[in-house]
Amino acid sequence: MADKHSRRDFLVRSGSVLALGLLTPGWLRGVAMAQKLERLQGVSPRSQNVLVVCQLSGGNDGLNTVIPYSVKDYYRLRPGIGIPEKEQIPISDELALHPALKPLKALWDEGRLAIVNGAGYPEHNRSHFRSMKIWQTASPATQSETGWLGNYLDRLPDPVSPVAGLCLDSSASPALTGQRVSVPTIASLDDISELAGTQDAESAMRAIQQLDGSAQFAHVSASTNSALDAVHELNSLLGKYQNCVEYESDNFSSGFRQLARLIAVSPLTRVAYLSVGGFDTHASQQDKHATLLGGFASGLARFMEEMQAIGMRDKVTVLAFSEFGRRVKENGSGGTDHGQAGPIFIAGGSVQGGLHGEYPSLSDLDDGDLRYNTDFRRVYATLLDKWLDADSEKLLGQRFDNLPLLRS
Repeated sequence: MADKHSRRDFLVRSGSVLALGLLTPGWLRGVAMAQKLERLQGVSPRSQNVLVVCQLSGGNDGLNTVIPYSVKDYYRLRPGIGIPEKEQIPISDELALHPALKPLKALWDEGRLAIVNGAGYPEHNRSHFRSMKIWQTASPATQSETGWLGNYLDRLPDPVSPVAGLCLDSSASPALTGQRVSVPTIASLDDISELAGTQDAESAMRAIQQLDGSAQFAHVSASTNSALDAVHELNSLLGKYQNCVEYESDNFSSGFRQLARLIAVSPLTRVAYLSVGGFDTHASQQDKHATLLGGFASGLARFMEEMQAIGMRDKVTVLAFSEFGRRVKENGSGGTDHGQAGPIFIAGGSVQGGLHGEYPSLSDLDDGDLRYNTDFRRVYATLLDKWLDADSEKLLGQRFDNLPLLRS
């Protein structure tokens, strides 16, 4: 018995179990089940809307993202990091985009990109952890244990598909935390493809299955074969779909590329979550910020191109946000410190493009910060009510007026 446990422990420590993703066999089986149901029952390729949430972690500098180019205080307060007017991309008589966002200009011109300016919440908090938790739970006043999307998934009618939600990240997002539904988190869909062709991992799993007779491992063993089979079937589904658009190699582009593959083969997915960090630009901001915005813009633009190519652009909406903006005045290190209000981006074939919300004044600051004038929960409420066909008042705990972000 000791030898059995020693070998089992070695296999577990080797990472084979975790590599296989036994923590999410239900999700893997769910993908296979969804595809089989589609074949057997004639489920339409996409009968319901999909919401993709893109989290810009670290505190995106909204003032250099959507620029009030006609305001002299912008250049006065940012002599080192302000974007020269000749490099900006005008989108109105008063506002312009950072030049790195050029890939999004086509979506803007088509009326498929909306920007909500001055988004935030009451009693602002400059802590990364707390502010992000507020955005993820939609609960500024209390410490909620569930997320706004987790609440939505919890209230879907039974049976809830194991692929209704997915978090593409190395760690789970509190936004997807619910009381009833468990949302799988996976660092990369590519891991599934690699794993399916790795005999060592499969051999290790089957070895563990034979080595331990405990109740705990008996339960795991019972699902091993189906999980392994599901890995291969999911890999087959993903392998049959090749991205029809070329993506760059940055983190945003990689994430959007993978989400495009998932959405293409998984008709029951309703919510997908992507998070990319690096936006905490306290020093040497200009080049870092430009690179991050460029990756975001390129990834999003190409993702929407792919959705258009496969006939799903009208069924997919992307929401992009950050936990807070940056202070108006640049600091002494060529960067910016934690601020308050910032812009939200919404893109998709059913989006009512244009500017929403009033741009904050640079002459009436809140302790050096841009004042928020649009509660971000109004955006959530709009998407819950109008896009996901939910009851936002129940999910958010109070009523928020919708914004005209979607085409009727």
